[in-house]
Amino acid sequence: MKKIIFFMTMIILCSVITLGCIGEEQEQVRTVGGTASELTPPAIEKPQSLMVYCGAGMRTPMDEIGTLYREKYGISIVYNYAGSGHLLNQVGLAQMGDVYQPGAMYYFDIAKEKSFIDYEKIVAYHVPVIAVPKGNPANITCLADLTKPGVRVAMGDPKASAIGELGNKILEKNGIKDAVEKNTIVRGATVNALIVYVSRGDVDAAITWRESVLFALDETDVVEIPENENTIKKIPIGVLTFSENKEYAGNFVDFVTSDEGKAIYEKYGFIPYPDES
Repeated sequence: MKKIIFFMTMIILCSVITLGCIGEEQEQVRTVGGTASELTPPAIEKPQSLMVYCGAGMRTPMDEIGTLYREKYGISIVYNYAGSGHLLNQVGLAQMGDVYQPGAMYYFDIAKEKSFIDYEKIVAYHVPVIAVPKGNPANITCLADLTKPGVRVAMGDPKASAIGELGNKILEKNGIKDAVEKNTIVRGATVNALIVYVSRGDVDAAITWRESVLFALDETDVVEIPENENTIKKIPIGVLTFSENKEYAGNFVDFVTSDEGKAIYEKYGFIPYPDES
C-alpha cells in the first residue's frame, strides 16, 4: 500500500513539473513574438525640418515657399543662402543636408559629377540684365558701354556665384571680357551684394539677374541685354544623395516645381520653367 501511494505521488509531481515547463515555454514564445513585432520597421518618421542650400538670388520666392510648405506639411525649411559656388563647397565638405538649389546648371552639373544629386527638377529661368543706379547717370545702354573709359563696373565672383561665372561667359561671347575687366572695380559674392553696389552708386553698372533688379526699382534701373548677346540659364533643384530624409526632400522639390511653387516664382519676376510632365 505504501508503494502504491509513493508511485501515485511521483506521477502527480511529474505531471505538475511537466505542465509548469510547458507553461514556461509558452510564455517564452509569447515574449519572443512580442519582441519580433517591435523590431518591424515603422513608417518613415516625418522630420521636423529640412536643410536647403539655396542661391541667394532666389531668397524671396523660396522664403515664401518655405512658409507655405510648413503650413501644409508641418515641416520647417531651414535655408542656407549664399553664392552657388560657396554652397557647393559647403555641401562637399559637410556631406549633409537635404536639397541643393544653385542659380544655374553650371554648379548643379558639378554636383552631379560628384554624385551629390539623387533626384532633380527645373524650377525657372534666370535672365541676366545690366543693373544701373536710378536715373542711369553713366548713360549705360548696352554691354559695349561697359567698356567705356571711366565706367565703374561690378561683376559677380565666378568662384562664388552663378551670375559671376555666367557674366564672364556673356562678356566672352561678345568679345569684350578684357575691356570690361579693366573697368571692374569690385566683385560680389552674391547678386544681393551687386545690387547694393549699384543702388548706393558705388558703381555705374553690374551684370546681375533680372528679378533681383526688379525688387530694387526704387534705387536701380534695368538695361535689358538682347537675346542674341545674352545667355539665359535654368534654375535647377535636387535632393542630395546623403539626405537622411529623401522621401520628404523629394516632396519639397516637387512642391517647389509644382504650379503653386512656380506661381510664387512668377510673382517675383522669374519666368517659370514649362511643366515637365
